[in-house]
Amino acid sequence: MLTLIIFILILSALVMSHEFGHFIVAKRAGMRVDEFGFGFPPRIFGWKRGETLYSINLIPFGGFVKIYGEDGDEGGVDKDKKFTSKRKMDQGAVILAGVVFNFILAWALFSAGFMIGFPVAADSATTGTLRDEKVIITHILPSSPAERAGLILGDSVQSLSYGNEEIIPLRGDEVSDFIRKIPRGESVELTYMRGDAVTDVTLIPEDTIAEENRVIGIGMDVIGFLELPAHKALYEGGKRTVTMTALVVESLYELLKKTVDGEASLESVSGPIGIYMIVGEAHMLGLSYLISLTALLSVTLGVMNLIPFPALDGGRFLFLLIEALKGSPIKPKIANAINFVGFAALILLMLVISYGDLAKFGFFS
Repeated sequence: MLTLIIFILILSALVMSHEFGHFIVAKRAGMRVDEFGFGFPPRIFGWKRGETLYSINLIPFGGFVKIYGEDGDEGGVDKDKKFTSKRKMDQGAVILAGVVFNFILAWALFSAGFMIGFPVAADSATTGTLRDEKVIITHILPSSPAERAGLILGDSVQSLSYGNEEIIPLRGDEVSDFIRKIPRGESVELTYMRGDAVTDVTLIPEDTIAEENRVIGIGMDVIGFLELPAHKALYEGGKRTVTMTALVVESLYELLKKTVDGEASLESVSGPIGIYMIVGEAHMLGLSYLISLTALLSVTLGVMNLIPFPALDGGRFLFLLIEALKGSPIKPKIANAINFVGFAALILLMLVISYGDLAKFGFFS
């Protein structure tokens, strides 16, 4: 239940920050905003301030902004406050403001993370205070002994034992060296910490392709929590936002390329169900990991919305550019029909990805 609440809060924060960007820039541009809603209808209650209705709605997944004239040639007396009556520059600013605010939210979250203590690789910390250094699992091979044992990213390796020999690793290579010495077919006991819980698992290392080493299928790094003063945290938070944005763009490009080549797999994509499961894992690992995950999701939402696809902000911005070039507006019926098809395609894609999430987590087995 707690994971569901955290999931709803994260999703709401991401969407509401996006919608607030549209809202505040539309207001600044002199557009009439008819409603700014938290959640989706049916409406529970609302209050009106000025010309805007602020509403709380029953379905708590995100929110919306209703700008006068945005969806077509609406009637009314405030024609000078209509979305389409404003300069193309102002319309474009409103459309892109949601994306900008997603990046601002990511920057704020990364910065806050560095202020309270953010997980970083120990060898990358050149400033600030690094505390609680631990050997953390940073990669798990599919179908490996580690994956079958239920280990997840972020688990802290506390100790390994074989017979009467035991080590408490201070470096990732100590774990690899210890496992490499285990005779073929013998098991090793690994003790790990997840959140505040300490658990033991028994693993049988497997041969590598060269059959020279035995592995349990994990990659490790020494991770500590880096604390920075506010001014340095803001700088590092900005750097992390830029780095994550570049990684998301690169990953999205690779996914689209594989899709075109027919090599894409649902294994590499997560929808709401997959994100829900990841939120549960991050919650067990601690607040810093939740902050990091939320910031990464905010960056991802911003990048995804820049794609020039109907129903996304990038698609709406593309329509605006076309209108500016042709010197006349696209007919509302045509624009709405294209956006409807795009929205339907996105819903279908989400259903397919959700099916893949359920399959990944063994729902159909």
